[in-house]
Amino acid sequence: MGQEVARNEWSNEQRRRYREKVVQNLDVFERMLVTSSFDSDQPMTGMEVELYLVDDKLMPSYNNAAVLDSIDDNAFQTELAQFNIECNVDPRVLEGDAMRTLESDVRSALDAARARAQAVGSDVVAVGVLPTVTPEHFESDEWMSASRRYLALNDAMMRARGEDMLIDIQGPTGERLTLYSGSIAPEAACTSVQLHMQVAPSDFAAYWNAAQALAGPQLAIGANSPFFCGKALWHETRIPLFTQAADTRPIELANQGVKPRVNFGDRWITSIFDLFEDNVRYFPALLPELSDEDPVAVLESGQPPDLSELRLHNGTIYRWNRPIYDTHGGRPHLRVENRILPAGPTVCDIVANMAFYYGALHKFATEDRPVWTQMSFSAAETNFRHGARDGMFARFYWPGFNAVSPDELVLRHLLPAANEGLSALGVAGDVIDHYLGIIEARCLNRQNGAMWQIEAVRRFEGDGLDRYTALTKMLAAYIERMHSNEPVHTWTLPGD
Repeated sequence: MGQEVARNEWSNEQRRRYREKVVQNLDVFERMLVTSSFDSDQPMTGMEVELYLVDDKLMPSYNNAAVLDSIDDNAFQTELAQFNIECNVDPRVLEGDAMRTLESDVRSALDAARARAQAVGSDVVAVGVLPTVTPEHFESDEWMSASRRYLALNDAMMRARGEDMLIDIQGPTGERLTLYSGSIAPEAACTSVQLHMQVAPSDFAAYWNAAQALAGPQLAIGANSPFFCGKALWHETRIPLFTQAADTRPIELANQGVKPRVNFGDRWITSIFDLFEDNVRYFPALLPELSDEDPVAVLESGQPPDLSELRLHNGTIYRWNRPIYDTHGGRPHLRVENRILPAGPTVCDIVANMAFYYGALHKFATEDRPVWTQMSFSAAETNFRHGARDGMFARFYWPGFNAVSPDELVLRHLLPAANEGLSALGVAGDVIDHYLGIIEARCLNRQNGAMWQIEAVRRFEGDGLDRYTALTKMLAAYIERMHSNEPVHTWTLPGD
């Protein structure tokens, strides 16, 4: 959900003081990176899964307040729209069979949440973009969750843009969607899995750079968002949709090269400080909420400051790999937050994606000659865009391979790297074989969530159904298979 705020309007004086406080926070953070002891003894991981709520017609259900009351579990929280909720997974190390336990815990939590949601008229769906969502769902007065933060964020982003948000996406097959929105509601159509990796300050740049290099292949094999508002668009439509739905720049500022708030980045980094410094240098505050903390005094007392202004500002800048500063138990720590993957299709697929990411990340971040020293940043960004647009049909540049498909790159190079990385993290051999085996089979079958959705809709349309009827029937079949927890590469098409 992010930090709550106390108001949704701020004076010019408050905005000026907030800017000064953010700069002070940044100075203190720079001191901490040199002098403070950060919690990084164990490679802790964490995960958040965003979910859709649907009604009995498989349309978005504006019901998260009642669903969360029914679930009555602090692990489940609100998200931007009333048709979304989020499941937070407790941080843990990956040693031994911890990933199997994590899968069991998440699946049990979702089963319990689903039963409680159904009791109040909703069902729970893990998918990157709900196939049945329509433009009308963003025009409803009731779309937004009851939170001052969300209201303030919507007002600030729309005020900064000064005009309606434009969503204009064309898919590789030629279908195109163009719509205008008077709010940031289309942003809520994007539901993701967020993977956290706690790292030492001295290692942060290596892990962030490795995550950036991996982004294209990671996205291509995990794509699960091919439809939006009745159109077949990118295999991971969530990427351009979120980018455009949170774009506070009118076209004139975009033409001038002003950085968008949703961005991949523009260079390899040497320190986490590079990213926070860019935050302060390039992005105006959206939520200038001031705290009473004196971070200098707190630091000099021997305690880690909250740096709440710096953290709140960072939370309104949506890098696909986001830097995180936080404190826990009186100790500061740093995390790489990977925001690239969509939700779903199943919990076992989510954990397999997690295993692939963490294993390859650790391997590439600890190599003597890292992959990002052998490729340009623009190549990594192009890979990311192609992975989102074309999914399994993408072509990537990778050192030693030149133009290579996602399945070939993963099978020949990235899976062995992920295996080595997971072994170094202490993951049990049978667990590695199980989850990386799911990724291997997905690549061999060339069937991820996006491919299955596209083929299922094509089959229904071949039977004479119109697009929305085909999407609804596909979603019904998807939900049945999603809750079976059988990996997506094993899913049959409707009618088989």
